Amino acid sequence: MSAETHTCYEGCNVNIFQFYLEKSGEHAAIVQCLQNVLPAQFQRIGAGKSSLDVLGVGSGGGEMDVQILSLLQSAFPSLPITADIVEGSSELTANFKALAAKTADLKKIQFSWHIMSSEDYEKAKAGIKKFDFIHMIQMIYYVKSLAESIKFHHGLLKNNGRLMIIVEAANSGWDILWKTYKKELCVGSITEYRSSGEIVSCLKDQSLKFEEHPVPNSFDITECFDRSSVTGERLLSFMTGTEHFYESFSPEVRTGILDVLRNKCSAEKDGRVFFNSNLTCIFVQA
Repeated sequence: MSAETHTCYEGCNVNIFQFYLEKSGEHAAIVQCLQNVLPAQFQRIGAGKSSLDVLGVGSGGGEMDVQILSLLQSAFPSLPITADIVEGSSELTANFKALAAKTADLKKIQFSWHIMSSEDYEKAKAGIKKFDFIHMIQMIYYVKSLAESIKFHHGLLKNNGRLMIIVEAANSGWDILWKTYKKELCVGSITEYRSSGEIVSCLKDQSLKFEEHPVPNSFDITECFDRSSVTGERLLSFMTGTEHFYESFSPEVRTGILDVLRNKCSAEKDGRVFFNSNLTCIFVQA
């Protein structure tokens, strides 16, 4: 995918994605998990090595990569580290470059940028470079073949390497919403919704060793039930993968989605509605 190619997070979609991140607290939940689990993982990965190579797939604006690379740098301050970044959005890649440039911890890290889809990277880079740590954070929904993508990236791992996949948890609000309304929602950049349940099943099918860590999260979607709320409409648009929620679905489907969101995907507390946005962090061994 070239820099000029339209992706799911170009232009206005980048803005609505950033809006969602601000409202959901998702990145903070992931960062907390990374800080808890990565130091021990990195000690296993880096033991006895003279350099470390990292691959970020679908890295977006780089907020999580910066956290990961900073933790790795602090664990092995004297080792050379390279970071290959695969991201289909030229706009988000530019954001990442700017963030990396002003992050002091990353000055020593050598970056290579690949503005393309993960599928195009698989075609272009197969067998060329191996990595100690590969991460796929909230991007596995966009690959065409889950089994092939996992097989490919697992095959890029060096000795003692790890593939980290962070994905929405099985039976989370996302899982329930997108599977209940699969026909209506899986029509854009996501054609087949996957939660941790599908990832774990795929890993077992390939006889790969892995471990899971829960990433608890929830956020307030009360305004989604106020038709006049701009915040609510923007959240609904992101959560359903559409640019304009109220224009994208029939009245019957809109009513059904709102009912599922309130009664099956969320919990009420003090008159507010909190969406179950739990994630799962999965480490796959080389």
